[in-house]
Amino acid sequence: MDLLEKIMAAGIVGCGGAGFPTHAKLNCTVEYLIVNAAECEPLLRTDRYLMLNRAPEIVSAMELVAETVKARKLYIALKETYTDEIASLNAAIAAKNSRVEIFPLKNFYPAGDEQIMVLEVTGRTVPPGGIPLDVGAVVSNTATMCGIYDASRDIPFTDKYLTVTGAVAHPTIVKAPIGTSFRECIEQAGGTLTGDYHILAGGPLMGKLYRKEDLDQYYVTKTTSGIVIVPDEAKLVEMRQTPLHTILRRARSACIQCQTCTGMCPRYLSGHPLSPHKIMRKLAYAEEVKEILDDPDVKEAMTCSECGVCEAYACPMGLAPRQVNVFVKKALRESGFRYRKETEATFRKREDREYRRIPSYRIAARLGVEKYYHYTIRDVCEMQPEEVRISLQQHIGAPSVAVVSAGDLVEKGDRIGAIPEKSLGANIHASIRGRVVSVDEHTVVIRRE
Repeated sequence: MDLLEKIMAAGIVGCGGAGFPTHAKLNCTVEYLIVNAAECEPLLRTDRYLMLNRAPEIVSAMELVAETVKARKLYIALKETYTDEIASLNAAIAAKNSRVEIFPLKNFYPAGDEQIMVLEVTGRTVPPGGIPLDVGAVVSNTATMCGIYDASRDIPFTDKYLTVTGAVAHPTIVKAPIGTSFRECIEQAGGTLTGDYHILAGGPLMGKLYRKEDLDQYYVTKTTSGIVIVPDEAKLVEMRQTPLHTILRRARSACIQCQTCTGMCPRYLSGHPLSPHKIMRKLAYAEEVKEILDDPDVKEAMTCSECGVCEAYACPMGLAPRQVNVFVKKALRESGFRYRKETEATFRKREDREYRRIPSYRIAARLGVEKYYHYTIRDVCEMQPEEVRISLQQHIGAPSVAVVSAGDLVEKGDRIGAIPEKSLGANIHASIRGRVVSVDEHTVVIRRE
């Protein structure tokens, strides 16, 4: 098998985002291969752990991928403050006499956003509605590169490295079999330090927020990057819990059109025609959202990355332009609108972009989680759960189809979910040795034997 076939067989998907199947993403020819090692969200430490402990594998995987995609320029982009990680990577590059280069970034949010990173490394703006491939680049996360290295040695994707942090006794990196419960991961970090909390799956800006009461519903997937325990009194909990009708009412009544949301928007600063303040104003004058869906400015909401800069940092009135954009995007999709990227125009970053970068610590402070910002993790806890609940939908594309039945005995690494014929998808494998307890169209449950 060639590399793409091995990646597909191993079930590798993008570990840092929505889980796009990697064998499909790398089926291209590009000038730039970029490894995203900037760990976009404050508080997470998984990428740093991998760079310290699996640097040779990351560099080797980049060389393999570069041959496949014909890339001439290979960069690992990470924050310049990651001094130990840079030293680890440089040692691996020197040992292999590799052509991989380090690209240091300022410590700003959202440095790890795929399009922002492409602009930093290449100087090229990805067109609105486009992808890095449109400007000759492909980007993969460090954990994805580790998965690709394993796949090249015929080792399937069965375990996930993730950060467990926030209001826990001992912030830690865990290596959790896919399907491990969030509760067990939190217990591995010594348990929570407060009785009243919410759970973030991911980081504080773009992660999904869950109630403590629903904790037992959630399990590790291939795209779980972190589990953050957030006290109920944290500002970000209040922001996320504000009802939509309240958000829209405030948008209509309190927006002062200062344009700060637009002036600080990473997409706008990269050269996109997205102007959140215009969307806020037009919504204010409309009796119903459907009245403004044909407006060109409103349609640009579809290019919003939902990074949260506008509401967590920029707006002086405490409004939520991001959530307004999310609401408008949903309405546009329901109306049948599909954003078409501009293929003729060339977009360029705005001149003041260099002066509008937001320090990661400051945005963490605005969210009320700054006390969890400064810490170091050097060790990993390898978990051994007695039971795993493995979702058959852990990626963009069609859900996998179960190829096991209740009662089957499976070894770790056995395929339990297959890509449907002629579909975009990913294979899924058993993450522990054990007996299949149950199978339905959504989940395979395995109990250790």
